[in-house]
Amino acid sequence: MTAAEDADAAPRRGYRKGAERRVQILDEMIRMVAEQGVDASSLRSVAEALGITHAALRHYFPSRDELLLAVYREHEVREQNSPDRLASAIGDMRDSARRNREVPGLVQLYTTLAADAVGEGHPATSDFMRERFARLRSELALLIQRDQDLGRIRADLDPTDLASLSIAASDGLQVQWLLDPDAVDGERVLRLLEQLVPPPAS
Repeated sequence: MTAAEDADAAPRRGYRKGAERRVQILDEMIRMVAEQGVDASSLRSVAEALGITHAALRHYFPSRDELLLAVYREHEVREQNSPDRLASAIGDMRDSARRNREVPGLVQLYTTLAADAVGEGHPATSDFMRERFARLRSELALLIQRDQDLGRIRADLDPTDLASLSIAASDGLQVQWLLDPDAVDGERVLRLLEQLVPPPAS
């Protein structure tokens, strides 16, 4: 390899190493949040768990908000790869509620982001949650429209309104479950909602 080729390869090696370190940080953060909740997710505690300096961690994630958002985005990407995704409009949310029982810390992370989004001083989180709700409403409305075309859901219901109601039910049930896990079964309640929307038998 010539000196010029070596110089050109060095940035690529540096970029690959940086990308690998970023994935390592997100993996550790997801593990910590899933096991211990959001309270254990300070930048310093993550850095200590990885054996790196606080300054090194801030190179990849300058603020706690950016770290939490990156963790939830990565969690969503992994959730999207679940084999039972997008089976039905409300059924998909019901299945997510079942999976979420195994990772209460990540459910807590979501509710923390939602709470931060409506407060002051978290513009990136507000943008993320606003865009996420818009995307979810759109995706669910399409699934609802498909189910209406197949005769699974009443045709007189507005798809976007039912999507908004489903999201509100799912998010509200998650908060109740976090506060009192033995009293609330989100999967069962969402199954009830699923039973309320089919067309009447002819």
